[in-house]
Amino acid sequence: VPLKVEQANNARDALAKAVYSRLFDHVVKRVNQCFPFQTSSNFIGVLDIAGFEYFEHNSFEQFCINYCNEKLQQFFNERILKEEQELYQKEGLGVNEVHYVDNQDCIDLVEAKLVGILDILDEENRLPQASDQHFAVAVHGKHKDHFRLTVPRKSKLTIHRNLRDDEGFIIRHFAGAVCYETTRFVEKNNDALHMSLESLVCESKDIFVRELFENSNTSKDSKQKAGKLSFISVGNKFKTQLILLLEKLRSTGSSFIRCVKPNLKMVSHQFEGALILSQLQCSGMVSVLDLMQGGFPSRAPFHELYNMYKAYMPDKLTRLNPRLFCKALFKALGLNDNDFKFGLTRVFFRPGKFAEFDQIMKSDPEHLAELLKKVNKWLLCSCWKKVQWCCLSVIKLRNKMSYRAVACIKIQKTVRMWLCKKKHKPRIDGMVKVQKLKKHMERFNEVVNVLKEGKQEMVKQVQELATAIDALLAKIRATVMTWKEIDTEYQGLVKRSEQLLSSIKKKKQEEEETERLKRIEDEMEKERQRREQEDQRRKQEEDDRKLKAEMELKRKQEEEERKKRKEEEKVIQAELEKQMALEREEQAQHAAVLEQERRDQELAMRIAQSEAELISDEGQGDAALRSDDFFSDLPISFFSARAMGPQVQATKAAAGVKKYDLSKWKYAELRDVINTSCDIDLLAACREEFHRRLKVYHAWKSKNKKRDDDGIYQRAPKSITDYAEQNPAPPTTAQHHEVAMNRQQRYFRIPFIRPADQYKDPQNKKKGWWYAHFDGPWIARQMELHPDKQPIVLVAGKDDMEMCELSLEETGLTRKRGAEILPRQFEEIWERCDGIQYLKKAIENKQARPTYATAMLQSLLK
Repeated sequence: VPLKVEQANNARDALAKAVYSRLFDHVVKRVNQCFPFQTSSNFIGVLDIAGFEYFEHNSFEQFCINYCNEKLQQFFNERILKEEQELYQKEGLGVNEVHYVDNQDCIDLVEAKLVGILDILDEENRLPQASDQHFAVAVHGKHKDHFRLTVPRKSKLTIHRNLRDDEGFIIRHFAGAVCYETTRFVEKNNDALHMSLESLVCESKDIFVRELFENSNTSKDSKQKAGKLSFISVGNKFKTQLILLLEKLRSTGSSFIRCVKPNLKMVSHQFEGALILSQLQCSGMVSVLDLMQGGFPSRAPFHELYNMYKAYMPDKLTRLNPRLFCKALFKALGLNDNDFKFGLTRVFFRPGKFAEFDQIMKSDPEHLAELLKKVNKWLLCSCWKKVQWCCLSVIKLRNKMSYRAVACIKIQKTVRMWLCKKKHKPRIDGMVKVQKLKKHMERFNEVVNVLKEGKQEMVKQVQELATAIDALLAKIRATVMTWKEIDTEYQGLVKRSEQLLSSIKKKKQEEEETERLKRIEDEMEKERQRREQEDQRRKQEEDDRKLKAEMELKRKQEEEERKKRKEEEKVIQAELEKQMALEREEQAQHAAVLEQERRDQELAMRIAQSEAELISDEGQGDAALRSDDFFSDLPISFFSARAMGPQVQATKAAAGVKKYDLSKWKYAELRDVINTSCDIDLLAACREEFHRRLKVYHAWKSKNKKRDDDGIYQRAPKSITDYAEQNPAPPTTAQHHEVAMNRQQRYFRIPFIRPADQYKDPQNKKKGWWYAHFDGPWIARQMELHPDKQPIVLVAGKDDMEMCELSLEETGLTRKRGAEILPRQFEEIWERCDGIQYLKKAIENKQARPTYATAMLQSLLK
């Protein structure tokens, strides 16, 4: 056969393996032939196995070795842990169960049919083009979610993480996870031999070699064609031999010797505790020790103990049965109950306790009499206990008999009830159905009561149906009716009730439709009213926007007029100063002329003729001045004012000269004139004098108040009073009086901060709002709103001493942008704070200004 170099090498290696294998089998066969007997019922076998192997590079050999260890570990768990605990449970010892790790899932991963790793490897060997990569991919694909299998990149070692998924796999064994490289797995699993090579060896001149292959060829398939490879799976052969080994192990008694590696350096007298503990945990020795600590490793059947010690006991004890004999013996010796336990067929001992018991029994035969005495005592006590238990059993039996008698009566009663129920079941079921129909009729009454039209007719029909139902119930109770008769009458009633229900529903739907239409009309009317209100609100908002725009425009116009007035005053002041300078120059020139004239007169006086004339003229002029009474009453400033010219006189008169002297008027007189006078000039003068006195009073009060007095009421926000101090208002002219007397109603709102609150809470300064209503230049109403206090409402005429005494011009509110609000906004807050009630009480008590307050109240009430 033309083979490649690699294939020829594989064929050579296969031939060498075949020769070695047949030599090994021949040696075993010859050793067995040397035994002097054909079969043996008893034998001693020693099995020495390789331990768990784990290297950097693990191949098919390590896989088979670790698979063998998995199977033997399972055998160890079954023999030591599982079978031992099953025996304890079977004997009823009640020993706590010891849990151990079962590795059956790992074994199934390797040897399961069709999906096991070995079967997948055999299937890969049968493919025409077998590859290790395809084998690794097939393993991962079959066991994608298996707990025991994972990919190499999840290994803890870097050398394994470098492998691709199709180059290996990791199996979590009982002793740890091992990464296997699948390179040459397929090759090592194939133990095939060319038929031509086998035929060639069979024709060997060496008789021994020829006999080796001839004996093995007898089992070959005669139909195998020459030149083809006969596939022999190493893994499958290994699994078969391992199964045979375990069957032989399970058929014998086993004793285990666990070897522990003390260190990794292979040095004597050096122990690594962590390594040793890890080996004990992985091999299951910890679970075995737990079982031995809580278990009973020594055990003996009752009959064996009886046969061992009956020779030492007297005849009285030997007549007992083996179980009772052992119990009596243990109680007589006074053994601790924790050192032994009695099962169903044998007695179990703690470690070392059986030897102790045996030593006690054989050490001192002289104390048999005393031992016999203890046994007799124990037997007597046990007999009395048996008598007591017998009495209790008899009492229980008597109670059980009485209980059974009561139970029999109950059974008879139940049977009779069942027979009666079976006999009258049609009537009972019929009555139940009819009563349910009657309950439904109560709902009919509830629905009928809700109706508005045709209620009496429906009530009458419902009553007739209820009467029919009651009649049927009475008939079922009185007579023995069949199920068919009851069902016929019941169906008739049901049909009537359905017809009645349909008519009620129809009536109800008609009424609901009527109510729905009415509700729709109401909703449409509400929608119309809502739209009207929405239109009114929009219109109101539009009007408010227009008013605010007008107010802002008015504020800007006033600001511009104020600026123009200031500029005009500056121009007038400049002209006055210029005119006064000219007048001073004219006066200086006039004085120079007079001085010159005087000198001329003095010069002329020397002349006798002109001196007499000048003296007479001057005397007449002085007499005329002294005789004028009008000027005698005027102040000296009047003459200086006349000398200043006509423009200066007008300005002085507007600024300083008062038409009325009100300095000696009383407060009541000023108030009465303000409320009743029709003289505009006098009214304006009284109001100015009144507010001037308020300013003086408040200034005196603020000057003499204590610094620590927090209860002082603040009449207006601090920003307003500061503005009034920094910007004193100009003197009111006659033109301003006329404008003020128009009695314009203006409303303002600004933030308000009380002096005491500034120190208590400096972070939150906006404590509330201050609302003001100005009637012309003076305040008429004001409000102070705080979130944590009651609103403060004040009215002119009643609360003048607590209200703002400044004029509208002095407050500077008209120059603050956004301070002025609409009348509606002020009146809403006023009404919310019960300002109308406050104003009513003030009018009733005659404390507010009657004329203004009455008119205001009437307008608000409208």
